[in-house]
Amino acid sequence: MALKIAAAIAALTLMGTSAFAGDPSGTWLRDTGASKVKIGPCGGGAYCGSLVWLKPGVETPAKVGQRIFYDMKPDGADAWKGSAFNPEDGKTYSGKMSLSGGTLTTAGCAMGGMICKSSTWTRAN
Repeated sequence: MALKIAAAIAALTLMGTSAFAGDPSGTWLRDTGASKVKIGPCGGGAYCGSLVWLKPGVETPAKVGQRIFYDMKPDGADAWKGSAFNPEDGKTYSGKMSLSGGTLTTAGCAMGGMICKSSTWTRAN
């Protein structure tokens, strides 16, 4: 009986650890070097991200302080789904993020996820 209980506890522990994603919190530099976004918890187990820096001389409708990623909730190990705002066209798309070491990949998708545009970010802090 004790062996069955120990096996059940071990199985629950393994299931519990695989269900939790890593932590994307921090400041991230876009692969183009044109902007930085700060990602952090924003309630309900979700993450949000706002622009904290734009490279001088870069012309964009984006503004520092503008929220770009909304309600990114866990969607597997080191992955999240939510919404992504594109300041270039003023539209909000379904969004996703995935974390791999010091690299964060984000994507905004349209047409039910058939068309996606992604960006790669590296930790800036």
